[in-house]
Amino acid sequence: MERREEGAALREVVPLASHAELHVPIDRRPALDILRAQDTTRLPDLVPIRYGRMMADTFAFFRGAAAVMAADLAASPYTPATVQLCGDAHVANFGLFYSPERRLVFDANDFDETLPGPFEWDVKRLATSCALAVREVGGTRKQRRSTVRAALLAYHRAIQTAASMNPLDLWYFRIDYDVMATTEVFQNSRKMADKAAQRAGHHTSLGALAKLTEVVDGERVIRSRPPLVIRLLPDELDGARDRIDILYDEYLSTIPPNRRTLLRRYRVADAARKVVGVGSVGTRCLIVLLESDDGEPLFMQMKEAGPSVLEAHLGPSVFGQAGQRVVTGQEEIQAASDVLLGWARFTRADGASTDYYFRQLWDGKFSPSLRTLTPPQLDVYGRLCGAALGRAHGRSGHPALLAGYLGDGEEFTDAVLAYAMKYADLTAVDYTELVAAVERGGVEATPGV
Repeated sequence: MERREEGAALREVVPLASHAELHVPIDRRPALDILRAQDTTRLPDLVPIRYGRMMADTFAFFRGAAAVMAADLAASPYTPATVQLCGDAHVANFGLFYSPERRLVFDANDFDETLPGPFEWDVKRLATSCALAVREVGGTRKQRRSTVRAALLAYHRAIQTAASMNPLDLWYFRIDYDVMATTEVFQNSRKMADKAAQRAGHHTSLGALAKLTEVVDGERVIRSRPPLVIRLLPDELDGARDRIDILYDEYLSTIPPNRRTLLRRYRVADAARKVVGVGSVGTRCLIVLLESDDGEPLFMQMKEAGPSVLEAHLGPSVFGQAGQRVVTGQEEIQAASDVLLGWARFTRADGASTDYYFRQLWDGKFSPSLRTLTPPQLDVYGRLCGAALGRAHGRSGHPALLAGYLGDGEEFTDAVLAYAMKYADLTAVDYTELVAAVERGGVEATPGV
């Protein structure tokens, strides 16, 4: 009860209605300036692909512009109600994957920007992404508002549920596909749910072996598809093997002993650079094919981790190693995380270093292509994302405090809905500025890749 009262008292500090306000300073830094500042640490040959993907539509731009929204969120008053933020909680960063018990679960699945911070930052990013996703499939303004509201109400219900649970039950609570698919939420979308589950079942290391590799001179190797997948050639792999082995050994030291024993039964067979996502394009990312003694494959992803875009506004992470920040944040947020998560740092001869985190490449992971969904289906999907985010915030924060602050949820929902619609419009303006910069030659973009 004390926590609920503490949460209710926060409304005097940051009124619920104030979340409707979009503070855009006169001297707001141009979105393109923020994006281009990120280019300095990225691989130059991949930066045009990043902008090409962001030019696809306003939602794609939004996906790649987490740093822009972080700056805009920081310009507004925010609550001291801290949770482990996903940091980039848009609808394309949720989906299905296998739990350690090999059950399909639904949850957030991208944590490159994770950091402790005010809970509403994640909520506002999710809400805005709902508005933009519906917009890009031709939804009306009424349908956009409906999907945003559905996601926000699902978030509120999840917080209320979390506040009523004892901490241990909340810790174990997860959104299982088997339960999810039988609820009224999927009454008219069961085919969508079943198709998603079927696709997830093919996203395993065996599935990756069939899709990503070929046999060359009797050896199983990763298939090159420049510029998206570029295999390290034998001489490059030999030169890089020492670096990969150093990183791999350090990674192994960060995982529990029983998993270390498991991975010692595999050897590095091949590696390739792979372009992933939208916001991550240009960061260093390798896929590594491991093989057991009897030829069984295991695909791992070795992905660069830098400072969260939130750190410029909330202060540096307590973790000096960025890969550890990502992994620890993921384990705080998810109810069931990849059992092979770990991290490593590579230090070059000149003293410069790059942090990485490791995870399985495909472990039942699947997120639907949002462009293939109808507005009513996005309504369903938005609810799932809102519920998953509420569970995550309840798990990593104080659910009773959040429940006390939100109250019956109506005023907060109305306010964030208003914010999301405004921010979606601001994103559209930022998007047109990128398109104009590309058209006049100020920004190089490679579309359609």
